[in-house]
Amino acid sequence: MAGIIAKQPNGLYCRISTVVDAPTNWNMTKQDYIDLCVEKAKQDAKYVLENHCYDFDYALRHILYGKNTNMTCDEYEQFIKDCNKELNDKCQL
Repeated sequence: MAGIIAKQPNGLYCRISTVVDAPTNWNMTKQDYIDLCVEKAKQDAKYVLENHCYDFDYALRHILYGKNTNMTCDEYEQFIKDCNKELNDKCQL
């Protein structure tokens, strides 16, 4: 969120946008602010899934595994097996 969160004199919180240079939310409780952030995160996640989800084979080309990497060959093979299990198999894990 491109903005500034501030505690107001009345003890509640406001958000001032640094994009539009104006307040966008005010008199928020801590829970109101948390809820605002959760909703934004949900919207962002949905956007990524709908607009930036890649083909699995394409994604695999970006994994380094083997010697001197963060994933061993055995771990990579297990990852591939796990990703190819049928949905019903996954529910029984």
